Amino acid sequence: MTTRTPFIAGNWKMNLDHLQSIAFVQKLAWTLKDANHDFGAVEVAVFPPFTDLRSVQTLISADKLELGYGGQDLSAHDSGAYTGEISGAFLSALECGYVLIGHSERRTMHAETDEVVAAKVTAALRHGLVPVICVGETAEDLEQHGPSAVPVAQLRAALENAGANPDIVVAYEPVWAIGSGQAATAEQAQQVAAALRAELAERDAELGARTRILYGGSVKAGNIAGFMAQPDVDGALVGGASLDIPEFSSIVRYQKHVGTV
Repeated sequence: MTTRTPFIAGNWKMNLDHLQSIAFVQKLAWTLKDANHDFGAVEVAVFPPFTDLRSVQTLISADKLELGYGGQDLSAHDSGAYTGEISGAFLSALECGYVLIGHSERRTMHAETDEVVAAKVTAALRHGLVPVICVGETAEDLEQHGPSAVPVAQLRAALENAGANPDIVVAYEPVWAIGSGQAATAEQAQQVAAALRAELAERDAELGARTRILYGGSVKAGNIAGFMAQPDVDGALVGGASLDIPEFSSIVRYQKHVGTV
């Protein structure tokens, strides 16, 4: 039986400059260490703005912190005349382990298509980065197509050129829940996560068994346990709550401080 290590990730979006990120990472690491958090039992990663990554890398490396980190996006291109874009080679050189791809804000505000997302996934894999592939539906999608149809189609498209058994993480983020304060129910998250896992398993049985599927959308310390109790939900992609150290550390420590249901 494949064991999937729970994964709690904080997406800081366009918040915190490099000095603020240094202070935040230090305090988060201290908070979790003081609470005797077992990083082998629940992996923790942060996704700061690009301008903060070098500072975060230096701090984590120098202090031997057990936090992972990654970029919030990357270019489909490795180099060249692409002003403002960030190559996967650059993220790899900064020792990033992960990169977010296809976040709902990129899909909506920057009109990223499934084809663009797929190109970015292959770029990430090309540079040894683990893509955290974000999928999710709007309220209109949900009403028109029902649960899981749009996220499954987005995942299928994202993996178009990724090979049979890529090293990925999938994050289900219902657009209708993000920032609304109204999260999906644990049962809704499980229904979609199960459909996503089935899609992966159809591609490759091992891929379906080992890939971690996260839920993202108004995750809080008060609701994380319900999500983590679901058999196909392996963690959370946390937005606003990841900017609050007591709240985020409580989400990370859900096993001890919140319990399971």
